[in-house]
Amino acid sequence: MRRVRRVKLAAPLLVNVDEKVDEDLAGSLRNRTEVQLMLEDAIARRDQWYRHWDKNKLSQKENVEALRNYTALRGVVKTLQWVLLHPDIEHPLD
Repeated sequence: MRRVRRVKLAAPLLVNVDEKVDEDLAGSLRNRTEVQLMLEDAIARRDQWYRHWDKNKLSQKENVEALRNYTALRGVVKTLQWVLLHPDIEHPLD
């Protein structure tokens, strides 16, 4: 059995916007409110895909699509929670 070394606590990603930074890059930074709104939207979409998978009789192709989207959105939710420094999320890849 492989032993996996876990990171104790990931440091938050801090971005300092320098005056010399390209204007396009500086305009693409998100504030905390925008990230919180994205998190709420991702949670709603994740739950919607789960309900679609759970409550409907799906073909194999539809089942694969629903589970793929649900799983991807679980990762999105965890990553956004990590960005917002949620205490239960040590590292978004674990």
